[in-house]
Amino acid sequence: MGLSTYEDEKWVKHRRIINPAFHIEKLKMMMPLFSACCDELISRWEELVDSSGVFDIDVWSEFQNFSADVISRTAFSSSYKEGRRIFELQKEQTELVLQAAANLYIPGFRFITTQKNRRRNEIYREVTALLKNMIEQREHAIKNGEAKTDDLLGLLMESNRNAQEGDHMQDASLTTKDVIEECKLFYLAGQETTSVFLTWTMIMLSMHPNWQDQARNEVLQVFGQSKPTFEGLSRLKIVTIIFYEVLRLYPPGVTLLRHTYKEMKLGEFTFPHGVQLLLPIILLHHSREFWGEDAEEFNPKRFSEGVSKATKNQLIFFPFGWGPRICIGQSFTMTEAKIALALILQRFSVELSPSYAHSPYTILTLHPQYGAPVILHKLHPL
Repeated sequence: MGLSTYEDEKWVKHRRIINPAFHIEKLKMMMPLFSACCDELISRWEELVDSSGVFDIDVWSEFQNFSADVISRTAFSSSYKEGRRIFELQKEQTELVLQAAANLYIPGFRFITTQKNRRRNEIYREVTALLKNMIEQREHAIKNGEAKTDDLLGLLMESNRNAQEGDHMQDASLTTKDVIEECKLFYLAGQETTSVFLTWTMIMLSMHPNWQDQARNEVLQVFGQSKPTFEGLSRLKIVTIIFYEVLRLYPPGVTLLRHTYKEMKLGEFTFPHGVQLLLPIILLHHSREFWGEDAEEFNPKRFSEGVSKATKNQLIFFPFGWGPRICIGQSFTMTEAKIALALILQRFSVELSPSYAHSPYTILTLHPQYGAPVILHKLHPL
């Protein structure tokens, strides 16, 4: 459960409470944490370099660890190691849930003690216990003045305290169960989205070295060999259009579900209240009708004059959703990805490994089925 699945007044309440954690000013304050996580990633890679300055690595697993570390530190003020077990369990739970969704639904079957049903319940209980322990530790630290209260977990817990103290502002109060569900959601979504996004970006830059060179030259022009700054990120125009094209071809989420809350007319069709609509993001993003004959090709130039120009003001590009329910972490993900890519391009060039097999497939988000093995070359500063 959590923000992505709630509706009506409950969604409005949760969105209002969580919004402040993702304001621009908060993103600026997160820059040192973003940089620290990137530095650890780069340092680990540099230790793997052989005497020729070359090494093979699967960036898919690397970016999973990296994005997990980022969401842990920025949203929950803990390191990746503390959250590692939660990530492992949620990943396993995702696969179990999708296996269940692929089978014929039999009412009541989830209550039968099959091996998979037992495992799903075990994971649920363990993740809940781990998060309860994290919340208790944070409560203790806050009481002793040892922890900040302005990250995502802090905002959620402040609302929870209002509820426990009988605060009558019901639109600003969450229960402990609410807090746990939001933590589970953001642990999963915060890690998944950015890791697949960065992975497909590295694959595309490996396949298109001319765009990799252009992106690197831009990063060096804006930052040189210095750490990226928040203000400087907005000047990375080439990096931005590369990101847009990656999100067009490989959106993290391939579909979007919505349902009508009243009778609605869409074009020539009229839908009654309660109809569920599936919006095929990936099909629209690959449509020759909307994008032209090169719709299947990697061509960031199509976004050179902005998204509106590229889409001819049609709603055909929405990798983070759209409207009031657009992904709350969109700016967070883009900021994290820009910093990571800038630091990588400063220090490495990348090419595909001969063992790479291009096979996108969906497990919640769009994964590279056989990983993303690449060859990294250490660059020597000018």
